[in-house]
Amino acid sequence: MMLRDWRSYPPLTLRRELLARGWDDRAISRAVRAGDLVRVRYGSYADGQLWRTLTSAEKYAARCHAVQRRAASELVLSHVSALPAYGAPLWGLDLDVVHGTRKDARAGRKEAGVHQHAGLLLPVDFAPVDGVDVTSAARTALEITTIAPVEPSLVVVNHLLHAGHVTLPELWARYGSTVTIERDRLGVVSPSATSMRRWPGSLRTELVLRLADARCESVAESRLLFLCWDRGLVMPVPQHEVRDTTGRIVARVDFAWPELGVFLEVDGRVKYTDLVPAGESAADVVLREKRREELVTELTGWRCIRVTWADLEHPERLVARIRAALNGRRRAS
Repeated sequence: MMLRDWRSYPPLTLRRELLARGWDDRAISRAVRAGDLVRVRYGSYADGQLWRTLTSAEKYAARCHAVQRRAASELVLSHVSALPAYGAPLWGLDLDVVHGTRKDARAGRKEAGVHQHAGLLLPVDFAPVDGVDVTSAARTALEITTIAPVEPSLVVVNHLLHAGHVTLPELWARYGSTVTIERDRLGVVSPSATSMRRWPGSLRTELVLRLADARCESVAESRLLFLCWDRGLVMPVPQHEVRDTTGRIVARVDFAWPELGVFLEVDGRVKYTDLVPAGESAADVVLREKRREELVTELTGWRCIRVTWADLEHPERLVARIRAALNGRRRAS
């Protein structure tokens, strides 16, 4: 297995680069048939051994990079295609289309698997990441809301906020900006053209920004937050701190309804697999989580709800559980 010495977009080799190294088209075809090379897109190739180790998200990132490198005009990866640069989750997003925005602000075009956008790029709207031109975190977050439903958009925005790539005030500012800038010798861009409030599909943007919360640490937590809003539940407090009698913080729960005496923990698989400390097993993590839950319950007297990824796939049942717990505590109090 080849070592990954890249962060966002897997390495590619273009046909012209192979020809410059002494290859010819027959040699390239033989390498593809043998599996030594994989044709990512026309004229773009990846190492076959590396390709077979990539996830679907990483393969999508490779296609994005291939489109950008072979574009006839200067293209900045944007929308979904900019997300790999920020390590953002691609949950719930369409990975069949590569999105790019032209630097010349001319009309974009659509072709098989590629959508070139013509939105005006301000100087603050893009920058190279690992040598790949992508839209800024602020622009990317706002663009996602124009092409994706609220739930996956919230997942992306919360990730970018939690990772520190952008702040909520910065998003609101870029969303409503009305900067007049010089375009070229033909004149200036009108103020309204720079405001994303007027973009097609931006009706969801303001809703996502109002729901966004940097305290959400995972896809599952963002989905739970969306579920509570979507189903009319009382909105919980994310990452609520629990203190002992001396005021010392002893735990932090994923969500809490302090007034109703209920807290909720999201059990993602990553907690019991990828995040297991060296020298420990998944069973050790489970026992530690159980002791932590018992401690919170003893200190607060609250009821705990545990939610898994599978529970999120059955929202009706999950909502009924949460609502019953909240109502039960409300009646008891």
